[in-house]
Amino acid sequence: MTEPSGETAPEAAEPAEDLREEAAEGLDAPEEPGAAEAPAEGPGTSEEPGTTEGPGAAEAPAEGPGTTDEPGDRAEAGADGGELSEAQAELAAQRELRARIEARKAEKSGPVASGAKLSGTAADLLAAVRAVEGGTASGSAFYEAPEPAPRRPAVETVPATPVRPPAPERPTAPAPGTTAAVREVLVAGGAPEALAGRVAAVLGEGAAPALREDPWQLLAVPGVRPEQADGFARALLGPACGPGDPRRAVALTVWLLERAAVQGHTALEVRAVCAGLAGHAVPDPEQAVEAAVSEGAVLLFQEEETAEEEPEGDGDAEEATPAEREPAAPALLGLDRYALAEESLAEGLARLVRTAKAEVWEGGELERAAGAHGLVLHTGGEAARAEPVALAAAARERGLRTLVAVHADTGIGEDAVTVAALLSGAAGPGRDEDGAFALDLLVVLDAPQLDVETGAMLVESLPDGCRLVLSGDPEVLGAPGAGRVFADVLASRVCPRIASRVPDPGPLGELVSGIGAGELNQVEAPGKEVVIVPVRDAGEAVHRTVQLVADSVPRALGVPSEQTQVVTVGHGGSAGTRALNAALKQRLNPGPGRFGGYDPGDRVAYAPVPGRTVTGTVLSADAEGLRLRCGRDELLVPKERVESSLRHGWALTAHQAAGTRWPAVVVVLPGDAAGGLSRPWVYTAFGRAERHLSVVHGVDQALPRAVAEGVAPERTTRLRPLLEALLAADGE
Repeated sequence: MTEPSGETAPEAAEPAEDLREEAAEGLDAPEEPGAAEAPAEGPGTSEEPGTTEGPGAAEAPAEGPGTTDEPGDRAEAGADGGELSEAQAELAAQRELRARIEARKAEKSGPVASGAKLSGTAADLLAAVRAVEGGTASGSAFYEAPEPAPRRPAVETVPATPVRPPAPERPTAPAPGTTAAVREVLVAGGAPEALAGRVAAVLGEGAAPALREDPWQLLAVPGVRPEQADGFARALLGPACGPGDPRRAVALTVWLLERAAVQGHTALEVRAVCAGLAGHAVPDPEQAVEAAVSEGAVLLFQEEETAEEEPEGDGDAEEATPAEREPAAPALLGLDRYALAEESLAEGLARLVRTAKAEVWEGGELERAAGAHGLVLHTGGEAARAEPVALAAAARERGLRTLVAVHADTGIGEDAVTVAALLSGAAGPGRDEDGAFALDLLVVLDAPQLDVETGAMLVESLPDGCRLVLSGDPEVLGAPGAGRVFADVLASRVCPRIASRVPDPGPLGELVSGIGAGELNQVEAPGKEVVIVPVRDAGEAVHRTVQLVADSVPRALGVPSEQTQVVTVGHGGSAGTRALNAALKQRLNPGPGRFGGYDPGDRVAYAPVPGRTVTGTVLSADAEGLRLRCGRDELLVPKERVESSLRHGWALTAHQAAGTRWPAVVVVLPGDAAGGLSRPWVYTAFGRAERHLSVVHGVDQALPRAVAEGVAPERTTRLRPLLEALLAADGE
């Protein structure tokens, strides 16, 4: 294996649900192979809804005048003065929670060791960084842990009034002196000055001397490739550096693990890391790994083997043959950030299991299990979501403090909040002076979308004795961030697992259920619930998609364009999100893009923090930034963050769309997208539709083959063995 490549889940090569593609979310589609063969008949009818014009010659979508693909190099700090944005509040709350988790871990087991015109290399380096943030290339996201927010003073609680955390402090930008010093080092190494602010933000106050001493620390900046960091190092160090430089080896080891985290892994096998290092010409990969571990840059994990007791008085007993012995678990390498999160999550879940008081609750299977256990898993499709919601309602009638948390604001009810809003303090019951939620039962829907860091913060915030119900569909795409919380807890078998028997109704439910079983069935769709639109190439796919959204679906089915969502395999390519959004803007909301590439009425996808996407509409713009309507809320995107965290949102990837449903969905499958298809991707994309699904089909037999055989690869994580070890004694 060479360096870890993108996961084969459809949005893998261009990371992240986050709009900068930093969380395993995008895939630049391969170059178009040419005209595709006419696709075989798929599920549903083979005509468009209603009467539409023939496709004719495929029109290449013109670039919309208001689109911006390349983010600038602006700082992400909030605007001075005024109220905090949701993103700033969320980030500060997460900093405080992470600080609390770290303190708790330190008490138990001690601290964890942490380790003007341009040309040539400078132009390539700047282009690479801008490409990652613009979504045209993949890159590893490196997040330097910020200083923890100061602990708030104890607040005298009143039973009727929950304690809310005070407004978090604004994130501080690097000091001007630090940025200026970094700029000098970058110029000396032939790197673009425009990177100075970002390098200073990542490496901190000592960034300039750190870069002079170890130029490969430039790899910490998203978008910088090893070959570019090598060029920078040669310019600074001259012939003193080479492929075997220990500093280079350590930086590359960290870079490989960061890339793996983007693809969903919380750790990698040592041999995989060594293979990746060898692919970058490191002469002794094993020694490089040892150096990275000894310096505390990465952590080494080896699952301990429990020695079997020898029978007494039988010294001549035969030893087990190698075939009879269980193979030792492979050694893993990981970053302390994810190691801390997984260990904290495992301990938090075990704490809930042990501290919940068993009670007898009358009702269905799920209700009885929730009464008797502190942790319960619930699986099922979209229709099954009603069961945990009913459980929460019944718990409230019992007088329990109950809350339902969802991945996205989908209008499930006034009592439901998003996980992000709950953690940031923008919604929910508030916290006590120890940071715990005032809850007796928390029901989390869309649980497969929980990454390990979010899961750890959520569980650490629950008080002893609180019950937690995690509900979701295990067939959908996993979380855009590192980890696979729901799948790992399911596999660990440490708590009750209740499988819903409620099927998803109608032709759409039948189609999606078949995909989950590995079969692409042709379903009867008398109300045009499922329509297949064959296309020859990517250009025609864009043309027919625009036609469906703007004309056919509204006219034939009565679903307006603003309630129709386009889902495609990746961000790049001739029919990726960028090309589709440009064409859809030109047809649905043409304009000059006078507000940073956006106009009032534009549909957008906004990433307040990496790994989470919310969709909305541009309302207006002012000196502070763009104002959006996202669900029931109005949000302000500071002008410094517009280019880095906002994209047009008529077309999304499946990772971005996961956890949300729309009345009508158009799934675009051009011929060059065949390599990005898998069963979880198809299941997720097709399952976003409530009333109508149009499939713009140009991948021929690649679609049924992906459904039958395209199982996404497993992510390498540590949560399952950690959880099983913690609760092993309880199960004996």
